[in-house]
Amino acid sequence: MNETNILQEIENKKYTKEELANRIKNNFDLLPEIINGVSSPKASVRYGCGNVLKILSEKDPEKLYPYIDFFIDLLDSNYRILIWLAMAVIANLAEVDTDNKFDEIFDKYYNFLNSDYMVTVANVVGNSGKIAKAKPHLSGKITNVLLNVEKIKTTPHLTDECRNVIIEHAISSFDDYYDQIQNKDEVLSFVKRQLNNSRKTAKIKAEKFLKKNS
Repeated sequence: MNETNILQEIENKKYTKEELANRIKNNFDLLPEIINGVSSPKASVRYGCGNVLKILSEKDPEKLYPYIDFFIDLLDSNYRILIWLAMAVIANLAEVDTDNKFDEIFDKYYNFLNSDYMVTVANVVGNSGKIAKAKPHLSGKITNVLLNVEKIKTTPHLTDECRNVIIEHAISSFDDYYDQIQNKDEVLSFVKRQLNNSRKTAKIKAEKFLKKNS
């Protein structure tokens, strides 16, 4: 597979995203082609390339870091799926963010908590533990933001149950970097309130968190 047919291979779904990611790992000269593929008018290519880049950002963040501005710009995409991709990749790149690009877009990233769509909000919250671990100096700000997810307003695309899913993600993120949290009492109070959460899995997650951390 070479630079002239890799996007065709993605469109035809001949290989799994994991297989494609491994091929790129063996030849990172193909990476710009995958980056360009995210702008393809063909949805199968667009999202196929996105899935490959997400995997690569987890395994080889230093290889994708030179393209971090591309992913930051992708936060303005008209396609929600690409926004979710950008959120995940940016979070994965936080650990190698030597230029502190994330610090500069902190407010923009967390402004997505005001989205009307549950998946968008859940992506922000779910990525937060990883970001906090990579950037301890931002963990206080991140904690304060996550403590407010109980107050997220419902919309036609974000119901009370959706908010409970988001709260569940917040507990998982707190658990990811609990040792860094300064205001542990506030976090414990937040989690204890979820013992009465109407969502069974959120209640179970709260119980496990408290057993582990208090």
